[in-house]
Amino acid sequence: MPIWLQAGGWGLVAGGALVLGAAIAWFVTVPRAVVATVMAFGSGVLISALAFDLVEEAEAGGGLGATVLGFLGGAAVYTLASAALARRGARHRKRSGDQQPSEEEQQGSGAAIAVGALLDGVPESVVLGLSLLGGQGVGVPVLAAIVISNLPEGLSSASGMRRSGRSARYVFGVWGGIAVASGVAGLLGALLLGGAPATLIAVITALAAGAMLAMITDTMIPEAFERAGTWTGAVATLGFVVAFVLDRV
Repeated sequence: MPIWLQAGGWGLVAGGALVLGAAIAWFVTVPRAVVATVMAFGSGVLISALAFDLVEEAEAGGGLGATVLGFLGGAAVYTLASAALARRGARHRKRSGDQQPSEEEQQGSGAAIAVGALLDGVPESVVLGLSLLGGQGVGVPVLAAIVISNLPEGLSSASGMRRSGRSARYVFGVWGGIAVASGVAGLLGALLLGGAPATLIAVITALAAGAMLAMITDTMIPEAFERAGTWTGAVATLGFVVAFVLDRV
């Protein structure tokens, strides 16, 4: 199977975890403290994957300077885009409570939330596509981290969407669309960058990693801390350590 097609498939798998989380939230009442705890664990897992896989790999392929520039650039681009969406009602798109505005409360917030969810998910899938270019298959630690973090993301955000009065068509349309977009992003990442210089791949990997870290601290950790409180740090640390051990054994 061509690498670009494999990349698209893995991106779809990763995005599918968002749909699964949304389905759980829609049909089952999950205590928000449980969602927050899983969110904190997923944050730690994702941070571990960033530190010991993505950034390390980028530095080895493109050098320290390219990695630092890409990482900071990714964080800056994500932060600016997220701030623009926040003004249109997408600030609390990962929250499970009553923070998300309804369309009546803020017109256009539904579209902003959908675009924000896309902004959160695409960098992860691009990274998955790039991980296949080395010829050693998909990066399992990164894939596991993304799936583990996407499940509570979809669960928490869909719960908040439902509480704000969004319809099932909207909720599953958003997450189904993000899953498809994740597959396309992974496919394009592998297809367009196959044979690209190592420095360029390193910069793009670092750029995606920076965006992912900004996303974690901007959307995931606040939701986790709101419900898990002082346990958030301990649970995130546990997720970090588990991912680190699994990567080394």
